[in-house]
This record gives sequence, C-alpha cells and structure tokens, in this order.
Amino acid sequence: MRSRILEAAKTLFVAEGYPSVSIRRIAEAIEYSPSTIYGYFKDKDDILFALHNVAFQDLFRRQLPNAQITSPVDRLLAFLSTYLEFALDNREYYDLMFIQYAPVSRIKEKAEWRYGRRSFDMLRDTVRACQDSGYLRGTDPDAAALGLWSFVHGVASLIIRHRIPMLPPERREDLARQAMEMLTGMVGATRHRVVQ
Repeated sequence: MRSRILEAAKTLFVAEGYPSVSIRRIAEAIEYSPSTIYGYFKDKDDILFALHNVAFQDLFRRQLPNAQITSPVDRLLAFLSTYLEFALDNREYYDLMFIQYAPVSRIKEKAEWRYGRRSFDMLRDTVRACQDSGYLRGTDPDAAALGLWSFVHGVASLIIRHRIPMLPPERREDLARQAMEMLTGMVGATRHRVVQ
C-alpha cells in the first residue's frame, strides 16, 4: 500500500504541482479513504519527504562506484555525469527533488535524509581530492561543490523542462554530456604544482 500511495502521489505532484494536491486527492487516485494514507504518512510533507528519500537513495547508490576512481578529476567527471544521467533517467523524481516548489521542513526533522547529505558530501570530498592534487586551489570546497552542482542542475533542468528549443531534441543529451566534459576540463586547467 505504501508504494501505491507514493506512486500515486508522485504522479499527482508532477502533473498538478505539489501545492495543489491534497491527501484527499491522493486517496481518490488509489481508491481508498484518506485515513488509509494517514496510517502510513503523517501528512503530505511526509509523503514528499519519502519520495525524496527514495530518489536520493537511488542517486547515492549510483554514485558509490565513482568513489573508487583514483584520478580526482576523472572522479569528478564521473560524479557529474552520473548526476546528469540520474536526472534524465528519473525526470519526475528530479522535478520533485529540485525543480518544483515544495517545503523542506521535514528534511531538518529527519535523520534518514542522510542519502541526500551523503550525495553532496561525496561531491565535496571529490572537490577536496582535486584540491589536494593541485586543482581548484584557494577555493572554498563548499563553494566549488555548489558551483559544480549548480552547473549540472542547470543543464538537467533546462532539458527536463524543455527550455532549450534552440537545440535539436535528438542532440540535447549528448550536448549535456559534452558540457560536463567541458566543465571538468576547466577544472583541469586550474592545476597548480603541489609542493611536497
């Protein structure tokens, strides 16, 4: 039942917008009473949080193999590319996670949002590894991680929301991957010799 509720809620949140969907509307979609939903979730925010958690677990699982890549710049490209692939493979989840308006108050209350935090931590740790190897020197690792994440998020959002009509649809995903390579090439150009 829990998975039915989540699937119905995801579909409705994407189609109608999170603020417009009520618990009653979700109950109608699964043909149960609202009290059934309250047996699984505290409120609508709790449902959204559960959807976020499912998506962030998937993203984190996809990112884990990248941590084994020894070259920090190659690892960075792998992290950014995996993030983009996740966004394009899971457009509805991505829309709910990062594009649609939704309250994030539940995230502050719940420890199990660790997958979202750990995904960002892996990116920041990779930035630090780049810095230890002479790249991105003098840049705050949080600022660098935020900038890199924002770049990829922007590319993903433009594709998902169909905001780049000037680019042929059949080339958009390939151009996005080339943009990731360009970005990591720019990171590679920041290398300074590390004094041992």
